[in-house]
Amino acid sequence: MASRRTFFASMTAGLAAAPWLSLPRSRRPSADWDLGWLDDLTGIHRQVFDVGPVQHGLLHVAKNWLNAHNEVFGLRDDQLSAVVGLAARGFPANAGDPLWERYPIGEQYGIVDPATREPARRSPFVHAEPGSDDFEESVPELVRRGVIFWQCNNALHGVAERLARATKQDHATVYQDLRANLLPHVKLVPAHTMLVGLCQERGCTYEALV
Repeated sequence: MASRRTFFASMTAGLAAAPWLSLPRSRRPSADWDLGWLDDLTGIHRQVFDVGPVQHGLLHVAKNWLNAHNEVFGLRDDQLSAVVGLAARGFPANAGDPLWERYPIGEQYGIVDPATREPARRSPFVHAEPGSDDFEESVPELVRRGVIFWQCNNALHGVAERLARATKQDHATVYQDLRANLLPHVKLVPAHTMLVGLCQERGCTYEALV
């Protein structure tokens, strides 16, 4: 009897020590999703910004967060981890110019081009004059400073449905077009709410921008 107990105890200990079993389930996503960037959230300070409607000027909060840590603690941008999470209402900040040209994003989201005062036909979150306040909080400048942007895939289906109705196109076709023409830095994630939690598990504080 003692030998059987020893055998089963040894077998259980061996299984428990298997590397693949010791990994948290959240670190073993399916091959369909690349979530490896979560492991890069190693900054001294870490924050996830849950962005609602992404109107002109809203991304200044992420810029201010970086600048404050630079000035107060003397930290470099690469010593900080900032994540901007975007779902349906924030989608325009993740959309490449081809999408602004093909779909009425400016009209649908009430986004005006500051130069023309008309509904935007290109991304005002990307195009900004170098040296201006708008440039400092533009998406390319924040990405250059290390800020990570995600797009919720569940929300992207909803955006595709909205734009398909507006342009009288097929939902599946529009969805594939949106997915293919997100800005190249954007991380496509399965669900916004899931990623908010995963970022918090990795030490990010949370701020809602609404």
